[in-house]
Amino acid sequence: MKYITGRFLRCLPQHQVSSLSGKITKAKLSKLAIKPYAKYYKIDLSSIEKPMRDYKNLNQFFTRKLKPESRPIDLNQDTIISPSDGLITQIGSIEDGSLIQAKGVCYSLKGLLAGHEQANLFQNGSYMTIYLSPRDYHRVHAPINGNVTEFSYIPGRLFPVNRLGVHSINGLYAKNERLITYMNTAAGKLAIVKVGAFIVGSVQVAYKEQVQRFHKGRQISQKLRSFPYFKKGDEIGHFEFGSTVIVLFENDLLELDPSINPGQFIKMGERIGSCSEATKEQSIKVAVPTM
Repeated sequence: MKYITGRFLRCLPQHQVSSLSGKITKAKLSKLAIKPYAKYYKIDLSSIEKPMRDYKNLNQFFTRKLKPESRPIDLNQDTIISPSDGLITQIGSIEDGSLIQAKGVCYSLKGLLAGHEQANLFQNGSYMTIYLSPRDYHRVHAPINGNVTEFSYIPGRLFPVNRLGVHSINGLYAKNERLITYMNTAAGKLAIVKVGAFIVGSVQVAYKEQVQRFHKGRQISQKLRSFPYFKKGDEIGHFEFGSTVIVLFENDLLELDPSINPGQFIKMGERIGSCSEATKEQSIKVAVPTM
């Protein structure tokens, strides 16, 4: 059954369907679908930034912002927060350069980062995988204070990242299109991997004025001209529909909260761990914005 499902998913015209869906959700008529969409997915309308009637199309509602008070940020200096809302599908250590995708299915760190030179930093580090369903808040935020130093765009497939896709496609996260943000923080280096998926229109970043124009279909890694500073909880980017976020942490610099487990729903701003004692003893200098 897994083989048949995998073959079917590989045969789908993923990019064409995703491009078409993006155009449909940005059309004015798609505004009519907002109310039934919100009802079907049981979206909490009390937390959204503005009334439903103010969204001009379905895409604007997908990428909605929330009222700041609806996602309180754990501001303790040593804590690391979840970068997004979603279901924690995997969490743990990166062992021998491998991460767990699903039960019995693994993928490589180097494959995920497309052989990027910083891959070695995360060998034997920690990771957390969060699945954002169509009902979830689609914006991604900084898990700790730090500077964005570099990004990578890696073209690829657009397999669905729901349970069906994750259990049917080996190494799915290292095959799908992805955009990776690298940060330098008081908890060492971290990478925020935003994984594209079926029907996801695109992934946007908050530091796009720092990014030279690039064309989809061509892999690129770019060091930023200056290192924009993001406070814990500041928006890093957003998805135009649900997808997956994978956060990678450098070895021995993070203590994951033992109460956080796979299968648990988490909200952006909630604590997922803290800087390790070793990190607290180091004098890691993180740049701050100049006035």
